[in-house]
Amino acid sequence: MAEEEGFEKAYHHEEEEEEKKKKKETMMSPWEQHSAVISIPRYDYNAPSSLLHHSVSGFLITCTIKREKSATKEAISILDKYVGSCSNADSGNLDNPDNNAATKRRKICPEDDQDGETKTASNNSGKTSGTCLSPVMPDTNLDRGHVLSLVKLTRSGLLLFTFPRNTLADTVGIVSNIMESVESGISKSPLWCHRIFPIQETCSLNEKELQTVVSKLVFQFMNDKKHKVSHPVKFAVGYNRRGIEETELKIVKDTLNGSDKFALLDRNKCFGVVAAAVKSAVSDSVVDLKSPEFSVLVELLPLSGVPNGSLVVAVSVLPQNMVSTKPRLCIKALVSDSKAKGGKH
Repeated sequence: MAEEEGFEKAYHHEEEEEEKKKKKETMMSPWEQHSAVISIPRYDYNAPSSLLHHSVSGFLITCTIKREKSATKEAISILDKYVGSCSNADSGNLDNPDNNAATKRRKICPEDDQDGETKTASNNSGKTSGTCLSPVMPDTNLDRGHVLSLVKLTRSGLLLFTFPRNTLADTVGIVSNIMESVESGISKSPLWCHRIFPIQETCSLNEKELQTVVSKLVFQFMNDKKHKVSHPVKFAVGYNRRGIEETELKIVKDTLNGSDKFALLDRNKCFGVVAAAVKSAVSDSVVDLKSPEFSVLVELLPLSGVPNGSLVVAVSVLPQNMVSTKPRLCIKALVSDSKAKGGKH
């Protein structure tokens, strides 16, 4: 009889604990609930200085201001599915892609509860795990030792993830797959991440380096047989200086007293340099801002922890289906304008 009473008390105690747990979860804010699934990774504080000397690929993500932490978690969840599955599916050098994806997940988020994170991410990615919606370049260098780094920026509403240098990553193909998945309804529209800009290469903001990178990427685009272009080839150039405000730009210009060190901060000057680089790569090309067959997008990266006057840009050459031309030229949004209306960009 005493044993039965003991069992009954233990049972009721478990029920009470379970109810308390459920009540606590219900009272948790969305941010707290989200943090229970994926932990924020540490910043790679060596990455900004490395970007001054080496070119890397990666992703620049725009998100809701003051929701950077939620957006970081969401971005990790999205990229984990597509970077892992695309690279593993195409490389053919690993026996178990799922195990490798789990390994990457743990390395990207070193503070995660590994068991809980792996199970949750597996459940969330059930529809897309192990597949790519469209063929992408083989990422033969993306193995277990290559993971994305989170780089600290000085501006709100932006996230920067980079691959280790010398890593071959088809960032354009990865973002294209993400866009297709969201547009087709396979994946839900993100809540916090608005746009994912695929960075093919980075370079210092000076005329020589920018021309070299643009010419190289345009050559690659034109030599890729999957891109069908007419003649003359129509292209457009987009330039975002999110890393420097107009007031700061005026201060820089006044301080330099006419020096041409930061001449490329001027939009028209940058457009001219990029257009000249495109012309040198494809002589039969014309500017067309309404329906370009490819667009060269240049993004100024507001890196934290670099010397004053050190400017780095991200560059990509994107096909027509990945950009929008109205109201201005930029990478297509992952969420509709009506959904993003409540957040600041």
